[in-house]
Amino acid sequence: MVSEKFRHQLRQQATNWQEEGLIDRELYVQLSQRYGFAELDTSSRNRFVAIFLILGSILLGLAAITLVAANWQAWSRTVKAGLLLALFVGVNAGGFYLWRSSAESWQSRLGKGLLLLGALILGANLGLMSQMFHRSGPVYHLLLVWALGVLAMAFSLRLTLLGILAAILLGLAYGGGITTHLSSGDISGWMLAIAHFPLLASLLLLPLAYYCRSHWLFAMGAILALISLEINLPAFLPEIYRSAIAGGIAIAISVILPTAILWAYPNLRANTDFRPLSRVLALFCLSLLLFLLSFNFWNESSNFGEPDFSSISAQNWLVLLDLGLLGNWAIWSWWRLGLTGDDFHWRLDANSSGIGAILLVSGFLLWWQWAIGALGAIAIVIFNLLLFLLAVGLIRQALAQGKRLGFWGGILLLGIQLTARMLEYETGLLWKAIVLFGCGIAVIAAGLWFERYLRLDTSDRS
Repeated sequence: MVSEKFRHQLRQQATNWQEEGLIDRELYVQLSQRYGFAELDTSSRNRFVAIFLILGSILLGLAAITLVAANWQAWSRTVKAGLLLALFVGVNAGGFYLWRSSAESWQSRLGKGLLLLGALILGANLGLMSQMFHRSGPVYHLLLVWALGVLAMAFSLRLTLLGILAAILLGLAYGGGITTHLSSGDISGWMLAIAHFPLLASLLLLPLAYYCRSHWLFAMGAILALISLEINLPAFLPEIYRSAIAGGIAIAISVILPTAILWAYPNLRANTDFRPLSRVLALFCLSLLLFLLSFNFWNESSNFGEPDFSSISAQNWLVLLDLGLLGNWAIWSWWRLGLTGDDFHWRLDANSSGIGAILLVSGFLLWWQWAIGALGAIAIVIFNLLLFLLAVGLIRQALAQGKRLGFWGGILLLGIQLTARMLEYETGLLWKAIVLFGCGIAVIAAGLWFERYLRLDTSDRS
């Protein structure tokens, strides 16, 4: 959809073109009808009015809160509960009524704001109700229930804004839950939601992302699911890392799984393709992984005791269910990625083959380091080489497709790798200054050359 800023600029330019005789009156009228020049002033006035309505609503809300706070202790529990429910229903009903207006009107935008306010009021109601009826518990219980309520609103109204709020609440609930488990060893029924948070986030947020066609929701859902997967295994099954073989397999799979899932993520709906975004996230995960593995810690051997698997509860063992299901999803996605046409020939393209090879090498080296022994300089050289090859691959792909993001991503990786190696090892200040100066000159030269390359390539195509 064309932005309002572009329409304002086009109207100004079209007016100048008409005055200069570059276009006639008929063409100007066609542009005006197509881009709605006549509606621009009206929308500006509506937006101005909406600002005052929002400010007035905020002041009225603050007045109402002050009035309630002044009489809160004097009111009975029934009056308090009725007032909270009436506020929640009234704000959401008003928001829904205004939201159903035209998508370009100020009433619709005000309605979305009221619906968001209603979602926030839901959390306040839950907290005050639990306080009034003396229901106590960890904060993550409240956040989980609040998030589920907001998710129900987001699904029913198909609003991305509410989905983003629900994702934030789910992330806060997970953070509180995992902190509670690590500090107190809580294994209550509520902790099942935290233990299986990777599946919970995937099943709740990713379908909503498709329903709302929101790349923000997809990114937030994928990040929450994969980060919780990385945290849950050592948090709920720490004893597994005291075993050489089992610990090596667990750490290898859990480390390479996020990139594997994101890179091979399939196109599940024809009208909504999240694969470009998932591949950008996959490259970011892989870059971060290789950067962390390129540091000099490979001379340290793992120390193992005797794992006491009997101390792990059956509920904690169920964490492996998430790892197994997401691992099978990754295998299926890579199998589907390699299918070519209807002849069922399986073959990966060059980019996917490179990513797959990097993941397999990384997983094998991690398993070897954990289960067998220290790899020393061999692993350091290999991971620095893989990081260098990834950066060069990004630059090469960007030159082939003419995309700035990939080019600067590769340049940034090379600069970070060189700077990290310089800071990690003992070097003099003079050498550090020379390296930084060289990196600065190289980045400026590369940027100027790439922009010139894009201009020449564009002129050749035209």
